Amino acid sequence: MAQTYRRLVLAHRPEGMPDDSTFRMEEVPLPEPKDGEMLVKAIYLSIDPYMRGRLRDVASYAAPVQLNEVMVGGVAGQVVASKNPRFSKGIFVNGMFGWQEYALSDGKGVRTLDPQVAPISTSVGILGMPGATAYFGLQDIGKPKAGETVVVSAAAGAVGGLVGQLAKIHGCRAVGIAGGQAKCDYVVKELGFDAAIDYKAERDLRAAVQRACPNGVDVYFDNVGGPVSDAVIVSLNTFARVSICGQISQYNNESPELAPRLYWVLLTKRARMEGFIVSDFGARWGEALGKMADWLRSGKLKYKEDVVRGLENAPTALRGVLQGKNFGKQIVQLADMPH
Repeated sequence: MAQTYRRLVLAHRPEGMPDDSTFRMEEVPLPEPKDGEMLVKAIYLSIDPYMRGRLRDVASYAAPVQLNEVMVGGVAGQVVASKNPRFSKGIFVNGMFGWQEYALSDGKGVRTLDPQVAPISTSVGILGMPGATAYFGLQDIGKPKAGETVVVSAAAGAVGGLVGQLAKIHGCRAVGIAGGQAKCDYVVKELGFDAAIDYKAERDLRAAVQRACPNGVDVYFDNVGGPVSDAVIVSLNTFARVSICGQISQYNNESPELAPRLYWVLLTKRARMEGFIVSDFGARWGEALGKMADWLRSGKLKYKEDVVRGLENAPTALRGVLQGKNFGKQIVQLADMPH
């Protein structure tokens, strides 16, 4: 086993898009677990849009990462040493171990993984936080009914791609919005969406939404905010539901855009707009991931992973997610799976 390991810590808080100087690579001695602890070797690191918010020193639903602290992030890895009776050496686990090659853990918030059931990388994707986000954001907030039209932005991303497939399982018409023809082809031809809109190619996005949704929009799963969401919201049907999962287009703005004119749409359509954080549903994650696993095994759900290699590439991967460059679930692979 290595005697040292690498980790990325927050060096300074960025203004706008994070760059390589936002983080600092450190090489530190490998720790020994104490009683009740285990040492986890990271294999797959999740890169997610929420990470941009953790770089700000402002009050939010979760505490910000402090300067000189390891950057936060979900990880799938293997226990390589343990003094915790609940976690034996050699098993695979998922936890918030952060941007580092090894992590000590007392086991709180950690779940075990079975690579015979699904690749452990899925624990940071379809069978992890993104999967639960899609499940609860659509089912509990969107409340789709058979025959309705569901629109989802960032449709080729880790969450958006699942939302459209779940909409189809509920008997809905699924329309995705994504950047680029390749992503649009993927969500229609591979994931089974009924239609896709390339927001980068459309001069009049509002008209494009109306063409793709001739009967209006009943549920909008919003991952991006900004002009894309403006174009969808004006096509809402009476009593439509808007599930606000993320606002990627606004994350690097020091003063996010406001769109008060859209309040009139919500009023006249008697529509409901609700934001949510997936951790609010923490007590029910077993329900969500159990059903997602069943649908995955039955072939009703598909997923795509965008994998880059090496901890040093995590900052670039984060920028790519914030710019919509990732195709599927963005993952940084830190080590090989053991044979």
